[in-house]
Amino acid sequence: MKRTRAAAAAAVVTAATLVLAACGGGGGAGGSSGGVYADCATNPNTCNSVPADQLQQGGTVTLASEKNIDNWNVISSEGNTDWTGMSTKPLLPYVFYTSPDLKATLNTDLVDSADLTDPTTIVYKIKQNAVWNDGTPITADDFAMNWKWQNTRDCPDCETAGNGGFDLIQSVVGSDDGKTVTVTLSQPYIDWKSFFNSAAPLFPAHVGAQQGDLNTPAGLAAAFDYFGKTVPDYSGGPFQVENWQDNVALTLVPNPQWYGATTPKLDRLVIRVITDATQEPLALQNNEVQALFPQPQVDIVSQLNNIPNVSQYQAAGLSWEHYDFNLQNPFLADTALRQALYTAVNVQDVISKTVGQFNQDITPMKNKMFVPQQEGYQDNLSATGQGTGDVERARTILTDAGYTGVGTALVAPNGQAVPTLRMRYTTGNAVRQTECELFQQYAKQLGVNVDIATTDSLGTTLDSGDYDVIVFGWIMSPAPFGGAQQVWLSDSGSNFGKYQNPTTDQLINEAASSTDIADATAKLNEADRIMAEDAYVLPLYQKPTLAAVQNTLGNVRNNASLDGITYNTAEWGIRADS
Repeated sequence: MKRTRAAAAAAVVTAATLVLAACGGGGGAGGSSGGVYADCATNPNTCNSVPADQLQQGGTVTLASEKNIDNWNVISSEGNTDWTGMSTKPLLPYVFYTSPDLKATLNTDLVDSADLTDPTTIVYKIKQNAVWNDGTPITADDFAMNWKWQNTRDCPDCETAGNGGFDLIQSVVGSDDGKTVTVTLSQPYIDWKSFFNSAAPLFPAHVGAQQGDLNTPAGLAAAFDYFGKTVPDYSGGPFQVENWQDNVALTLVPNPQWYGATTPKLDRLVIRVITDATQEPLALQNNEVQALFPQPQVDIVSQLNNIPNVSQYQAAGLSWEHYDFNLQNPFLADTALRQALYTAVNVQDVISKTVGQFNQDITPMKNKMFVPQQEGYQDNLSATGQGTGDVERARTILTDAGYTGVGTALVAPNGQAVPTLRMRYTTGNAVRQTECELFQQYAKQLGVNVDIATTDSLGTTLDSGDYDVIVFGWIMSPAPFGGAQQVWLSDSGSNFGKYQNPTTDQLINEAASSTDIADATAKLNEADRIMAEDAYVLPLYQKPTLAAVQNTLGNVRNNASLDGITYNTAEWGIRADS
């Protein structure tokens, strides 16, 4: 799962039906879509579709990115962010991806097939002509390095975003000159399609082997770190890196060894870093960029509506916003304080003062395992009272737990004053700034002070635990069971706030190893109910994603999943009639 859009963040189910929220393109928020996105509500996979013979040969398209790239290894906990994933998606091969209708879709550019031949055996058939850009074939060796990084046994020093079931893989064996990959599991894994998917893509093992012996922990760790700190000169996708300017732009050009069915039309694809999202509409208006995929905000949506020959489209998908506590803080380790703070939060008020201003369909989210469109979604939160804004109930929780100074200057039962909490959000995100300011106000009513600070590297901040409270969004893949393992297990690298609960660990692991969807779903919901009582994370709402493009572009569309807008860059182009 996921991407903390950390990516990843970050963090993986049964396919869900895409429910569309507000649309733009000349219409106001909540209105009908227009321009090149006119049919996205009914045809999310094919809207803005332009045949290759109606696209120009050549040209440059620039896409705005809200984040710099601090770590190039998206499998790592630090590199597992949304924009690192979207920036490297044109480079890294994978077996399954999430299409705009939120279904797990086979990448037929890379493989001919991927089949569960029995409950514990998966067979992948890699295309014979699939190669890295230096001509080296893509083989089972690349699958094996990926597995060894993530199985928790072969590389204990590899700080991955989460193993997502890779620890259940007993072996990865190649045959047919490495073009057939046979994966054997120790037990069934219901989300097997999440293995080697776009959230855990392949890296070139022959490049990794240059850093050390991939049969040793030290060699694997050296390769893992190398791919994190080194700008890629490798590619197994339609594009390769021409140039990277830190905190400025990533320039991609077509990969001459690309083996896929669609040959890129563009001469260059530039991903330009604009960390202040409020500047993105101006860049689009000035033709400095031609496509945006920003976090939707009131001013951004309004500005886009006033730019001629631009279409915008909002979609609700697998992403959701939330408040998180860092349980390494000894005061926040107390469940009663966490419960009280979250009970004082009024989620509907948060929505009304942020995303509700440009999307009237957004409602409070009551589950951390499933989004509303997914089978299995149910309300596991309301019974706790959290998110209601019931300050009196919150104060009672604290008083009953032995706190004093409730409502003025809170003092813990041990006599220590509850210190000021440090809350963080991503730079330039006005919605999250408001979400922090509202949390600050709610906490103040209980006698808790909150200082607010920004971060321009969400992945680094989460990975280092440099916060007490934080607001960000998870972007799930269409596989919730493996995703739950990646985000919520006590030993997962993506469990940034260090929540520890052996009962929920057991439920989540049992769900992932089940062969019965109903049983697995029930176990995830029970784990979610327990976590709701423990008040570690407070879900706020399902996040809409916003795509905006100049009408001259073809085949650039919204994908409200962790794959994002760059899921199909080989198809992008400039309309021939432009």
